[in-house]
Amino acid sequence: MIDGLLFDKDGTLFDFRISWGNWARTFLTRIADDAGHARRLGRAIGYDLDSGTFAPDSPVIAATAADIAAALAPHLPGTSVEDLTDRIDASAGQAPMSEAVPLRPLLSALRERGLRLGVATNDSEVPARQHLANHGITDCFDFISGYDSGHGAKPGPGMCLAFARQLGLEPARVAMVGDSRHDLEAGRAAGMRTVAVLTGIAKREDLAPHADVVLTDIGALPDWLSGLRT
Repeated sequence: MIDGLLFDKDGTLFDFRISWGNWARTFLTRIADDAGHARRLGRAIGYDLDSGTFAPDSPVIAATAADIAAALAPHLPGTSVEDLTDRIDASAGQAPMSEAVPLRPLLSALRERGLRLGVATNDSEVPARQHLANHGITDCFDFISGYDSGHGAKPGPGMCLAFARQLGLEPARVAMVGDSRHDLEAGRAAGMRTVAVLTGIAKREDLAPHADVVLTDIGALPDWLSGLRT
């Protein structure tokens, strides 16, 4: 029995390649001196500007804005990690996100089942809330946390445990839903079920050892939940 679903944001609620590929190209071009510099910045964060693809270990996939800033800072003399983090947050909040599936109907249907819903992202909380607001789904969630909200970052279990604690849920009756090992490791560390989706960069074979189930996308959650009941 599942009483709550805790979602990662990027690569889970929103398609990672489309959403963050466009952001990375725009942001790197804006802060670079020229095209060659932009490519070097891209390589620093595991993003190929020419192909528009991310390396599997890119910090953009599962790390924090501060981690991305730390990777970029050595290539931007005179710019501090703190300043870069602020610029990343400001830019990320305005980045257009592409829904992995139509979100409002899915989230409404899940709430109608009596489920409590939350978001736990390694993005900063302010841009995360902006993305949810831009898609008109903030009110679907009982809990929204970024890495800077006071519960730590994934793969630590802090955000997962905070969701369960604040909503009075047993962790074993919550599923953490995400597209990366960080998401699944955080859920497992909190004693939750783990659901992997394939709308990020990681492949099925990378996620399967860490997940109770691997779904194509979050649109398959209702059928999975129904299967658990039977």
